Amino acid sequence: MPTLKIEPDQLLDMLLQLEPDERIKILLKLAEPARARMEEHRAFAEQQLRTIAAERGLKWDTMSEEERETFIDELLHEP
Repeated sequence: MPTLKIEPDQLLDMLLQLEPDERIKILLKLAEPARARMEEHRAFAEQQLRTIAAERGLKWDTMSEEERETFIDELLHEP
């Protein structure tokens, strides 16, 4: 299958000719990998917080949102 060489500026010009809803669909599709990586990072960070909380005798899963925020704030500000 032949490869079509399109310069970024040409591609942008073509995309700008699309209807706004079509551009949104393309942007969302392009953002999918970033969204997946962000979710992986969030899950990793939550697991780390769960572990640190357990080391301090706390149960992350039973903490309220406010307790979690306070816990994280204290972690960020400890020496």
